[in-house]
Amino acid sequence: MSNEKCRDFDEITSFLGDYGCFQIVIIVLLSLSAIPCGYMAFLAVYITYTPAHHCKAWVNSTPYDLNGVTSFPEHSSEAGTPGSCSRYQAQDANWTDTIKLGNGTDPCLDGWVFSTERYTIVSEWELVCENAWKIPFSTSVFYVGVLFGTFISGQLSDRFGRKLVLYATVALHSITALIQATSVNWLMFCVLNFVRGTGQVSSYLASLVLGSEMLCPSVRVSYTLLGHSLGFGIGYALLPLFAYFLRGWRWLLVASAIPGLLWLLTWRVIPESPRWLLLRGRVKEAEMVLRQAAKLNKIHAPEVLFLPAEVSELMKKTGEKEQTYSCMDLMNTANLRNITAIGLFIWIAVAMVFNGLSLNTSNLNGNIYLTCLMSAATDIVAYVFSWLLFNRVPRPTLLFITLMFCGTMLLVIKLIPQDMHVTFQVLVLLGKMGVAIAYCFTYLVFAELFPTVVRNTGMGFLSSSARIGAIISPYVIHIGIYSKILPYIIFGAFSIVAALLSLLLPDTRNNKLPDLISEAKSIRSCCTPKKTLSTAQKATHSQA
Repeated sequence: MSNEKCRDFDEITSFLGDYGCFQIVIIVLLSLSAIPCGYMAFLAVYITYTPAHHCKAWVNSTPYDLNGVTSFPEHSSEAGTPGSCSRYQAQDANWTDTIKLGNGTDPCLDGWVFSTERYTIVSEWELVCENAWKIPFSTSVFYVGVLFGTFISGQLSDRFGRKLVLYATVALHSITALIQATSVNWLMFCVLNFVRGTGQVSSYLASLVLGSEMLCPSVRVSYTLLGHSLGFGIGYALLPLFAYFLRGWRWLLVASAIPGLLWLLTWRVIPESPRWLLLRGRVKEAEMVLRQAAKLNKIHAPEVLFLPAEVSELMKKTGEKEQTYSCMDLMNTANLRNITAIGLFIWIAVAMVFNGLSLNTSNLNGNIYLTCLMSAATDIVAYVFSWLLFNRVPRPTLLFITLMFCGTMLLVIKLIPQDMHVTFQVLVLLGKMGVAIAYCFTYLVFAELFPTVVRNTGMGFLSSSARIGAIISPYVIHIGIYSKILPYIIFGAFSIVAALLSLLLPDTRNNKLPDLISEAKSIRSCCTPKKTLSTAQKATHSQA
């Protein structure tokens, strides 16, 4: 047996088949775990919503609404307009006289009156005017937590196991949401927002990795694009439903925690990743998981699943991957350096545009619940399109078309009259669908571009960098207070630049994945013929 080639994990577990009962259970339950991640990611749409408001008017230290009528300015009114952030000065008068207004204005020293349409942190802690900066800051804090969770989730999963980290982080962001509902001030809310962001992304990544490691290659892409992503999209679609019936932000947080807590009851159903158990030397536990899977699929498992030589070889390769390479190795060669640099901008741009358009649904004219539901529906359609197109069109072409489509739709908004609200919303939603498809492709495209020895390192670096775009997105949205069109121009410009850069990426469709750093493909040049590039690549590989 020593002269025979050692089988890899996929070959060893091929006896389980593709879509047996075990695989279906894993796909369904892990996809369900992504549902809480979907609405947790965009709770800020309703929790930090700014209701219509105006200054409290006072006469002789007595609160008074002019003419006994409470009226509110339009939600889209510019900051600093008398009524929202200032009030007209009242001339001296007895309390029995009719109030007389002067030409000057005063700040809202006595507070504000908010519409009762929704009860949010903005109305509770009066986060308007000079305190309006706290709204995008609180959302950015959530994405800082997401950034932190991206850094630690992989290391925790590698050390303690995929299953333990998955259930621990689902419990973390669900319980944190319950505690956050009791926040007594804005600072406490922000701290808990950070913790909730850490748990949200960690659980999403852990379930994605766990499913990918337990499913065969033919099922893995369908699970990633169709199952797991659809779960996230369904969760996003549930958010406006929750928010419609629960108009208070505290109750909305409580309701968002319940599905995650209920999902924890599946602990005994989902096993630990047998691949991870094998790499840790826990061969008997890995065999037990696979034999139980075979029993569930009504398949007879081989008498001997893992040979000692195969276990030793797999552990050796894993040790080399985890201990030898770091982020600095992404800069070792020109090819890998170019791919990393292009990927860095594309990931930041895509994350900023996707999260920005998702969070900005509350600022679109129309029903805030219906608009958010339509935004979630475009995401679901995008995930289905991603699955259908992934193996049918060259990878760089797909990224270019989807990002260029998104950028074009958002820039065309500048030409639309302000009163054409329906056309405005349609263009925004079309742009959102384009960037959602691109977001799906970025994970798979760059996973194919990075060599095996630095694939996890490269993907972790790009995924972490993408959070920079997510952190910036609330501030880009905040610019909409002063110019409604400017955020869309910024998002559109970033999308188009990212689209043009994607044309430089090499196509990996139907190609063998690179294993070594020397096998990383070179980017395409705008001025060098494709034939010359191919010859140069062959010469490089022959020298390696």
